[in-house]
This record gives sequence, structure tokens and C-alpha cells, in this order.
Amino acid sequence: MLGLANDSHLDEEWPVLASLLPVGWQTAALTSGALLRARKVADPEILLRVLLLHIAAGLSLRQASVRARLQGLAEISDVALLKRLRGSGEWLRRLSTELAQQTWGRPSSWPLLAQGYRLRAVDASTMQEPGATGTDWRLHYSMELPSLCCDHLELTDAHGGESLTRFPLQPKDLLLADRGYCRRAELAAVQAAQAHYVVRFHSTSLPLRDAQGEPLELLPLVRSLRGFTAKGWVVYFEHEGRRYPARLCAVRRSAAATAKEVAEVKESARKKRTRPSAQRLELAGYVLVLTSLPAREATTAQVLELYRLRWQVELAFKRLKSLLHVGQLHTLDPTSSRAWLQGKMLTALLMERLLLESEIFSPWGYPLPRVEPLE
Repeated sequence: MLGLANDSHLDEEWPVLASLLPVGWQTAALTSGALLRARKVADPEILLRVLLLHIAAGLSLRQASVRARLQGLAEISDVALLKRLRGSGEWLRRLSTELAQQTWGRPSSWPLLAQGYRLRAVDASTMQEPGATGTDWRLHYSMELPSLCCDHLELTDAHGGESLTRFPLQPKDLLLADRGYCRRAELAAVQAAQAHYVVRFHSTSLPLRDAQGEPLELLPLVRSLRGFTAKGWVVYFEHEGRRYPARLCAVRRSAAATAKEVAEVKESARKKRTRPSAQRLELAGYVLVLTSLPAREATTAQVLELYRLRWQVELAFKRLKSLLHVGQLHTLDPTSSRAWLQGKMLTALLMERLLLESEIFSPWGYPLPRVEPLE
């Protein structure tokens, strides 16, 4: 992974990896406080390489310290490495922020609606502790956008379900979440906190009603869509005797995207030994998003753009989830846990950058330096 697990190629591949890091990343190690002292760690490059042995390559703190010594990087104990990790959270956050902006565009190119809210992408991932008797855990985390700064995390056992109520809420928070969070109790709690949500609609877990209080018929609504023009409707859901307003926003999928979704629906049903309903198969041809944002603050197109933004971040989340299955999370230390998670996100973003670079093939196999050295 990123050349970190293969000693024979590490020294050769590191300059390629370092070339993808934001300009000024070494100076940021000093200004952020990550490298206040050079004792046992000579410079920012050595510090990052040792940290990534632990974070990205999935080595324990003790294994990483041994590997650092064998590779001639640094003589550092596992305790000292933990201290370095604790002090590197802000540095790793800065690197992730700059790299995300380089990968996905400057914040000004994101939906203008984001300027009025604190955008928070929420997700969860299961993970296992290393060892033959490993225990399953679930990590719930929230990241601000576009900085990708982790503003909240919570570790539960494998039975701890995904829920928006796990995250502290403030007015003007705007949570972007997938369909697993589309449940009435959670959405009601968000609205009660004067916060807002944009979530992928889950038709089976959240029954909706129309203005007259009648059950909402989805198919007649989505069948009214023409071409690829988005459309929205005011809807309601009920929770504990109270009625909550929301907006259902929809857009038609392309033929290729529909075929892919239909195949996934059928495969999911096959694994559960069930048969998908005709309505579920037809709804696979549309993307349905539910939001509490009023129409005066966000058009239907803006709501869908916000969900598209969440989907962009999902690419990095998918890589992050795969990375979370290796390595050790410091469950008893929130400071190092945040730094560890920030380092995981940095690793995911570096993978994203490598994939983007690979789209433009070069026979030498790496990007050329941005600035040519003077001779």
C-alpha cells in the first residue's frame, strides 16, 4: 500500500509519494507543533514516514518503531511514537485539508450553499482489533467539509448502530449522510436541534405522507420526471405524535447507472434469499434525497448538488473504510485516536491522488516535479 509495506521499494517510492503532498507540508510540521523537538526524529519527512508505518501500513506502535530502526529512519520507542502521534493531529489535518482541496477543487467551486452552514459528512465503519481473538468495533465519525477535519468520533462495539443522534448538533449544522441514517427518530432529533440534513432516502425505513396526511405514493411522483430535470415535493413524516416537514428531491438515473443499481438490488435480494418488489426495481432508476432545508434556502438542484458532494467524499470514505480494517485504534486516548483517523484520511487522499495521476499514463511511472530545478 503506497509502497509502505515493501522495504525494498520504500526509499525509491517515497519521493514519488512526497511529490503529491501539498506545498509547504514540511514547514507545516513546525508551525503546527508536530515537530517542536527534533530529538530522535530528524525532520518532518522522517516523522511522516514513521507515522505512516503505523497508520497506513497497519503496524502496531511497537512494530512501527522496530521497522523504523531497521530501515534506518529513526531510533524511537513505541511510547515516544505514541507521543509523536498525539502531537501530529493538527499537522495531519492541515495536510488532509490542502490535499482534499487540490484533489476535489477549491472550496469556492463547491456549492455556494455550503457557505451558510457547517457541512458535516457523517459515516461509520466496522473494524477489528488485530489478533486471533479480535473483537469487532464500529467507529462513528463526522468530518467537516471541505476541510475533512474530524470533529467527532465515537467507538462502540459491533452492535452500536448508525445514528445521527450520536453526533453533537448545533443550529446551522448541515449533515450529509447515506440511506442508513434515514430514520424518523434521528431526522426528528436533527430538526429539533435547529440543524438540517441531506440524506439518501430509504423508502422502506421512512414512510412519508402528503399534505393531506395520506401515505405518499412514490411511483406516480417519480414517473412525472421528464428527461434529467430534477424535481422536488413537500412531504411529511410523523414521530411520537408530531408532524415534521421535509422535501423529497429526485432525479432520473442514466441508463448505465440504472442497470448498475438494478443489478445491485437483485444481488442484495439474492443474498437475503428474497425477491425485490416491482416498485423497488423501478425506483432503482432514480436518486431520491430527503432534506429539511426549506425551498427558500436551497433549490432542488442545490440539494442534489450537496448530495453529489457527499458522494464525492464517499470515494475517499470507501478507501478509508478499507484502511480501517488494519492497524490499531487507540480506543482509550481521544487525542491520538483523532490523529490516527486524520492520518487514515490523509492516506486515503494520497491513494485518490495516485489514482488520478495514473489516469494520465506516463512511461516513467510517476509525475514530474512541478518546478524544474535551476542548473
